[in-house]
Amino acid sequence: MKVAVFSTRSYDRKFLEIANQTANSPHQLEYFETKLNAKTAALAKGFPCVCIFVNDIANAETLKILAAQGTQLIALRCAGYNMIDMQVAHELGLKVVRVPAYSPYAVAEHAVGLVLMLNRKLNKAYNRVRDDNFTLDGLLGFDLHNSTVGVIGTGKIGTIFAKIMQGFGCHLLGYDLYPNDDFQRIPEAKYADLPELLAQSDIISLHCPLLPATHHLINPETIQQMKPGVMLINTSRGQLVDTRAVIDGIKGGKIGYVGLDVYEEEEELFFEDYSDSIIKDDTFQLLQSFQNVVITAHQAFFTKDALTAIAQTTIANISSWEQGTELTNEVQVPS
Repeated sequence: MKVAVFSTRSYDRKFLEIANQTANSPHQLEYFETKLNAKTAALAKGFPCVCIFVNDIANAETLKILAAQGTQLIALRCAGYNMIDMQVAHELGLKVVRVPAYSPYAVAEHAVGLVLMLNRKLNKAYNRVRDDNFTLDGLLGFDLHNSTVGVIGTGKIGTIFAKIMQGFGCHLLGYDLYPNDDFQRIPEAKYADLPELLAQSDIISLHCPLLPATHHLINPETIQQMKPGVMLINTSRGQLVDTRAVIDGIKGGKIGYVGLDVYEEEEELFFEDYSDSIIKDDTFQLLQSFQNVVITAHQAFFTKDALTAIAQTTIANISSWEQGTELTNEVQVPS
């Protein structure tokens, strides 16, 4: 089957080709580096399947173009599906499949890496030594041991992150509308309501999905409930965080450290090279100017294990649809 694969880089092609070659009936994959949106949807004309990633835009306008051109299946190479208008997809008869889990360890470990970098100023220390500056002023950190870590969202990734932090000797507070027994079995872990978690945590890490109820979960009101000097980590979805509110929190001293692998306006920035250009997003430029902020470009998922799993599940999802078997990873329209 012909598949139009958008937002592809060399690593996407590498792992998708390996997975496709081992499929019982390999597909015809055609790769496009451009993102999917209403302007680029014409590239998918005649393709029964379109394969997209986190920053593609599958809104109502785009979906109508795809459906009119013969597309019947949209295969997501990710777990989240907030980039697609599911109600319109359903009305147009488009099936949507996703990769619900790949390597939760990859994202959890990256979140821990951000914690360590911010706390021990590893980025600053590395640059100093490269410049033959061996002073320690400004590099003071704190023991993670006995610190309180708040985990907002205790699914697979959040629970793995919590287990790693427990290994450092941290106390764990979890917040989730759907408690996870695996989280509760971790020593020193307990659930709390959101205000209690915000007030008691030295480190807060976000691992929840982007839903209407979680949009700007971190906002002026919730920031005011936090402990002064708190460390905020987000490796989940950019729009969980009100960026301007975080900037105000940094300026006011309420937030002491920020580690982000996602950004609410990242679709115009991440996965692109702007090293010879001027970035026009003033909010992003201000955010990254702070010495106590570390930003990575949506790379938490980026391990060979995760990319292998993503590619294998994506190809399997497409094959299941083509063969008419059960779509175990189909995205259902919310009731």
